[in-house]
Amino acid sequence: MSRRLATAALLLLGTALLGGCSTTVHMEPAADANNPLCAEVTVGLRNADTIADLDRRWTDAQSTAAWGEPGADSAILLRCGVTVPGPTAELQCVTLEGVDWLVDASETPFLRLTTYGRDPAVQLYIDTGAVSSNDVISSRGLIGAVTSVPSDGRCTTPDELDQDLQDLLG
Repeated sequence: MSRRLATAALLLLGTALLGGCSTTVHMEPAADANNPLCAEVTVGLRNADTIADLDRRWTDAQSTAAWGEPGADSAILLRCGVTVPGPTAELQCVTLEGVDWLVDASETPFLRLTTYGRDPAVQLYIDTGAVSSNDVISSRGLIGAVTSVPSDGRCTTPDELDQDLQDLLG
């Protein structure tokens, strides 16, 4: 009898542990994720437990973060330490809340936003079908974390948020 009880207890414990892991978001760290400034970004995200009404979720990679509903794909993914982008005429550059972002809409409804003029660069991958990207990049907690990386450059001609861009950003 005690052997069955012990087996049942182990099965319940194993199920609980696996269930706890199921909410962890698997991500790959960026090449420069070990940069000390990425640690500053990560620490700054403690003020971003919720973004656009989505709760922060655990991730399994250094210098990453995710927000979304448990059991679903995350609507917001963040990686610090991605390749610092150089000047480009291919991507639109917008300034919001004092941060310059390169906007890659090639995977719409998903947007890839990468900080411009900051080293290390921070990248957001946002499902605009689930959340407004404008609400994401306006989040005080996120802005505070991103601006912990000093700006060393600016967009040369940042676009104003015209109606087309506002529609794209959600």
